[in-house]
Amino acid sequence: MLASLSIRDIVLIDRLDLAFEAGLSALTGETGAGKSILLGALGLACGERADRAMVRAGAEQGSAIAVFDLPDGHAAFALLDEAGISFEPGEPVILRRVVTADGRSRAHVNDQPASVGLLRALGDVLVEIHGQHDGRGLLDPKSHRGLLDEYAGNDAVLASVAKAWERLSAARKHLDDLRARKAKSAEEEAFLTHALEELDALSPRVGEEAALAAERRFLQQAETALTDLQDAASAFAGSDALSARLGAALRGLERVRSGLGESGDAASAQGTALNALERATGAIERALIEFDEAESALSEAASAFEVEPGALERAEERLFALRALARKHQVEVDALGPLRDELAGRLEAVGDSEGREREAEAALKAAEADYARAAGALSKARSEAGGKLAQSVMAELGPLKLDKARFRVAVTADEARAGPSGWDTVAFEVSTNPGAPFGPLERIASGGELSRFALALKVCLAGQQDGLVMVFDEVDQGVGGAVAAAVGTRLSQLAKSGQALVVTHSPQVAARADHHWKIAKDEAGGAMRTHVTLLTGQTRREEIARMLSGAEITEAARAAADELMAS
Repeated sequence: MLASLSIRDIVLIDRLDLAFEAGLSALTGETGAGKSILLGALGLACGERADRAMVRAGAEQGSAIAVFDLPDGHAAFALLDEAGISFEPGEPVILRRVVTADGRSRAHVNDQPASVGLLRALGDVLVEIHGQHDGRGLLDPKSHRGLLDEYAGNDAVLASVAKAWERLSAARKHLDDLRARKAKSAEEEAFLTHALEELDALSPRVGEEAALAAERRFLQQAETALTDLQDAASAFAGSDALSARLGAALRGLERVRSGLGESGDAASAQGTALNALERATGAIERALIEFDEAESALSEAASAFEVEPGALERAEERLFALRALARKHQVEVDALGPLRDELAGRLEAVGDSEGREREAEAALKAAEADYARAAGALSKARSEAGGKLAQSVMAELGPLKLDKARFRVAVTADEARAGPSGWDTVAFEVSTNPGAPFGPLERIASGGELSRFALALKVCLAGQQDGLVMVFDEVDQGVGGAVAAAVGTRLSQLAKSGQALVVTHSPQVAARADHHWKIAKDEAGGAMRTHVTLLTGQTRREEIARMLSGAEITEAARAAADELMAS
């Protein structure tokens, strides 16, 4: 509910702070006293258009602050969260708007800078103003379908339509994608075929790049290595003579050993000679063995570096071909194999596009049929609910002096406007005189009629927009007596579960209010100022009596006021 409204330097109001409560609050006063200024200030705080003419003469800026106490789960909290406005559960929502004398404006929500668009969106879920110049709420045709669905309790049907629409949208996208790919299939098929031919011609293997690179390095060094090995082998030239000399030396040592015998005292000269001969013999034998092994190893190494002519060119050609193909497809060389499998799958898919397109078309037809059934059921539910709502509203029009008017809910199916909420357009239409055509509520009804139509609708839709602060601007315009009493009764009924504010000239309406404010204008400091007074008890009785009798309050008027307040 609206907890308070603070106004600074707006038109005739220099400073005003009002605290509101739940129930029905009546705002009364002479014509021109400034009732519309209060509504204008509330609209300003809720994102309505700012005008520099709203700033009080002589002031640099004007401001309006509206404070709302909201229940858990109110739609305003989702808007705040989406906009990144921080708030604490249980704390009020504060809307503040400042307009300067040069026409600029600033908006804040919970003392945090915000856009006017956010202020307006919050205002739409917080306040509903019904008057001849206001197009919010019930008078906004964009709200009619949602209001009718809430009235009908169409949640389950709406959910079914939303799911059917999701499936339909997915089926359409799938078919569109297939057709788009088909349009490019000839070009894609040529590309895939050529790419596969290149890959199959090379037949790359995982790890092949590393192996080829190593082979290339070996082959690049082979010629130089072979020359060096040949130089090393040339050092063994005349090796036969060297072997013969080593052999002759070995045989000479054997003869010396034979002459000395096989044993002798180790400490004797003979023993020493034998040991030396043994070591010399072993060394020569090992030298002969190592010499032969070295010569053999050199020969083997030279054979290894004797490569087939053209081997380096072949290795480089394949390595460079693999790397070029990898660059072409922007993958690593080792990924060419998996890429080949992927391209083969794509080529197969291109070849089967006709069959898959037929399957997608069949799936789309099935989804269209499902959606049509769901949307048709929703249309039927809306039409039935629209008829019931029209009957309920018509029953309310007579007591509100709109007995010659007719009301209907126009539900029109239009497949071109299909969406997740169905394909219907819903409009609340009225005919104010017999024989007159039906038309949009906001265009056909006059100022006072608009408010009363809105009141009748609100009574019939009670509970469909919980949490809204309802404001009725001169809903009793042009009526009195029993009609005004009927208006008051319905306003009181609406306010029982929420909060309603009514600007009224009718004592019958004011008398039904839970709270009564009087708006007056007087001169202060050489300028006219508007002030607001909360009336209770005797002061409220006097105001209702004034509304009954005019400038001169009579005892009869007071007695009539007592009767109205007691009813």
